[in-house]
Amino acid sequence: MNEAKASTGSVVALSATVVIWAFSWIVMKVVLRYAGPFDFSALRYSIGAVLLFVVLVALRRPLAPPPIVGTLVTGLAQTAAFQGLGQFALISGGAGHVVLLAYAMPFWAVLFAWAFLGERPLRRHWIGLALAAVGLTCVIAPWNGLGNPLSTGIALVSGACWALGTVTSKHMFQRHRPDPLTFTAWQMAFGAAALGVVALLVPQRSIEWSPTFIAGLAYSVLLATCLAWTLWLLVVRKLPTAVVSVSSLAVPVISVLMAWAILHETPTPGEWLGMAFIVAGLFAVSGMGNKKSL
Repeated sequence: MNEAKASTGSVVALSATVVIWAFSWIVMKVVLRYAGPFDFSALRYSIGAVLLFVVLVALRRPLAPPPIVGTLVTGLAQTAAFQGLGQFALISGGAGHVVLLAYAMPFWAVLFAWAFLGERPLRRHWIGLALAAVGLTCVIAPWNGLGNPLSTGIALVSGACWALGTVTSKHMFQRHRPDPLTFTAWQMAFGAAALGVVALLVPQRSIEWSPTFIAGLAYSVLLATCLAWTLWLLVVRKLPTAVVSVSSLAVPVISVLMAWAILHETPTPGEWLGMAFIVAGLFAVSGMGNKKSL
């Protein structure tokens, strides 16, 4: 009974994370009109890390950092590199293509987890990955060109960095069992420090502290950063890497639908077809209908 409740809770946490992150791409598209990408990312994660440490103190949770190497690698990979490179790719590439290329993360994560964690993919995982691959291909439509090759490459590398961070997080929980909130705060602090250095070195436009920017920053810090990353690490600890990583493909699908409803960006027929394949892949990899899947 407790195991079933834990699995249900993990699925709910994963669903909440997906929705929060999906909307965050809409918020980010608006917010970046008022600030440079690296300044915004550094500010977002610096404030987020500080708030998490305040919460740790208030809840009397452990403040000592988890094993430094694993925490540092996770922070540099899934906070600094994924966010920084993703934002940088948006400078010269279309937002839709960048998001979808970055969210090729599951393909990297399944391979990394197999290589480093010994999590051999099941048949349904391969089927789900294959369906999702077809879906991403339809949405990206490489036969129409991928736009700026540099942007395309950077977006793909950002997804690989996120996958690496996901696998190192899983390894940390398996081997050291750190407190999830403490681990989130420290890896975010390391990532924010790296982003801060980049922000100082790369020339950008000055931040315009408009109400829209402040509201977007608040959403990004409180929900998309503090809450969502904590939920993400909780889910990574509880569920198989393949299930977690492929489920993240729901983020770009929901983002496209939100952009259609909010920003009036109508999906193309190829995008509709691609999203159908991605949803089919999600059903396959989640093993819905199989009580032993989780």
